[in-house]
Amino acid sequence: MTDDIASLIAQVEDQERRLVLGSFTHDDAWRLGTLLVELARARGLPVTVDLTRGQQQLFHAALPGTAAHNDVWIARKVATVRELGTSSFLAGLRARAGGEVFEDAPWIDAARLAGHGGAFPITVEGVGVVGTVTVSGLPQAEDHALAVEALELFLAG
Repeated sequence: MTDDIASLIAQVEDQERRLVLGSFTHDDAWRLGTLLVELARARGLPVTVDLTRGQQQLFHAALPGTAAHNDVWIARKVATVRELGTSSFLAGLRARAGGEVFEDAPWIDAARLAGHGGAFPITVEGVGVVGTVTVSGLPQAEDHALAVEALELFLAG
């Protein structure tokens, strides 16, 4: 494993430990989703934003420059978080650190899962992972970073 990947893995693991909510309601999903859309609009980013709790989609917005294919990526990234309990970015990084491509692993259904950045677990203190916040449309590290930035702002607010 290279030092760069190890450092990035440690950074994402730290984000997942830190970004824990006290609760996550429908209203929280609306506020976080709206915050993400506002960040993207202010920067002119062509992204689709999605928030779930359990199996329920609570927020979804597709900004100009996106396509239906972004929804396919979102579904695959969300399924990765649900299955592994970690961000889709971390799943891909850990595979890469082991010299593998996430989607090429024999136990991975690449049509259903994606080890690409953008889906981040919504974790509630004392409960665990309850949902996802997902961004699709940018390079994977940028999708991940935008989701993390929005969660950090949401928690600070």
